[in-house]
Amino acid sequence: MPNKSKAKTVKRRSIDDEQLPPKQSKVNHMDTQSPLCFNSPVRLFESLIQPMGTEQFFSEYWEKKPLHLQRSDPDTASYYQSLFQLSDLPSLCSEDLEYYRDVNVVRCVNGKKKVFNKPGRVKSSVVNKSFLQNKATIQFHQPQRFKDELWRIQEKLECFFGGLVGSNVYITPQESQGLPPHYDDIEVFVLQLEGQKRWLLYTPTVPLAAEYSVESEERIGSPTHDIMLKAGDLLYFPRGTIHQASTPAGVDHSTHVTLSTYQRMSWGDLLLDIFPSLLCNRSKTEVSLREGMPRGLLLGNSENLDNGRTLAAGLRSLADELENGMQEVRSTHMKRDFITNRLPPYSQQELLEPSGKIPALEDMVCLRFKDHMVMTVEPSQEKTDEATEMVVFVLHSLKNQRESHMMGGSCDEEEEQDISRGLQFPLSHLQALRQLQQAEQLAVAQLQLPTQEAKLSLVLALWSESLLVVL
Repeated sequence: MPNKSKAKTVKRRSIDDEQLPPKQSKVNHMDTQSPLCFNSPVRLFESLIQPMGTEQFFSEYWEKKPLHLQRSDPDTASYYQSLFQLSDLPSLCSEDLEYYRDVNVVRCVNGKKKVFNKPGRVKSSVVNKSFLQNKATIQFHQPQRFKDELWRIQEKLECFFGGLVGSNVYITPQESQGLPPHYDDIEVFVLQLEGQKRWLLYTPTVPLAAEYSVESEERIGSPTHDIMLKAGDLLYFPRGTIHQASTPAGVDHSTHVTLSTYQRMSWGDLLLDIFPSLLCNRSKTEVSLREGMPRGLLLGNSENLDNGRTLAAGLRSLADELENGMQEVRSTHMKRDFITNRLPPYSQQELLEPSGKIPALEDMVCLRFKDHMVMTVEPSQEKTDEATEMVVFVLHSLKNQRESHMMGGSCDEEEEQDISRGLQFPLSHLQALRQLQQAEQLAVAQLQLPTQEAKLSLVLALWSESLLVVL
């Protein structure tokens, strides 16, 4: 348990105390030097959890137990504060925010969540009143839509984890708590931005939480961790960890942001994605999987142990082929969901046009934005009377909309179709695409395709989509 020094009592500030421009651009110019390294996704994560090493973190803490990293560097605290603070709210409220979708105003009262949301658009004065008079917590959903530095951080983290990374900001007045004890089905990183906040973490944890009700503190027992976060600190806890957080007396207000990831990223989720294609491929070579099932099985007239054994034998042969590398794991739906819903590259406006000269056969080329691309092998979406043809899709997130990130909205039909289809190539292009994906640079002439026309067609398609550059 950390030492709890008494914080100096200060006059409580209103949201509107500081003068701000009537409306500010979403592009923030950071005056505070970042302690984070954005050279690569790996370097970003290393700097986020420093001085903890990445290998130690994943071997000892990830999905296992909480971690509290204390920082004493004032520059780090200043940088964290610049990510989001109470004084940001007046200008953000001019962005046509809505209650529930963008902002919740809540307080934990007698162990229950009380909601103070109002009808219509979010107004700074109304939120300020609830904050001061009701001692309510302001929960701001997905601030990376408006705060550039959070976009920058989360975009790199999505590349690092290979999964969506969302965020929420919580601003809580002193001697108050926003939410009752609860757990989430996500891995959570908490960055303390302003003030101090007390966190209570409990066992048991339920990492793959299915059904578990947190009704009262008596139900969940005593906390196993009692942590006081100060500005610049980081707290990690695994999904399923029951937790609650409050601002102590003497602290004007406390602001923290949660960075969350790995929702629906389990082995079970992957099996649900890949199993249909695996079974389909295996059925083409395994005669027993093509034999008819017993008469009356669907009517419930033929249920016995032999049916279970037959199915188990088929699954066992499939598992053997998978283990021996004779079957390829091809994720489709999880890849598509990730790539179509993730953040675009940071400051992507200038990246949407093809870069440099048009590729020629004698040129050296390389892929751009590898961390923002995925390949899938799946049936062609062209409607024909012929047998289903397997093709390669190259999907990317360069055209994704930052404003809709993690908001659960749907694109219009034309945009959704364009995103879902991606670039389509014949299955014969798969090896050449993998060459480009694995190489730092490659001569167009070295692509494993049968003709010069096919090689040029491939690189030109990628170049036109801003995914390839000539060196």
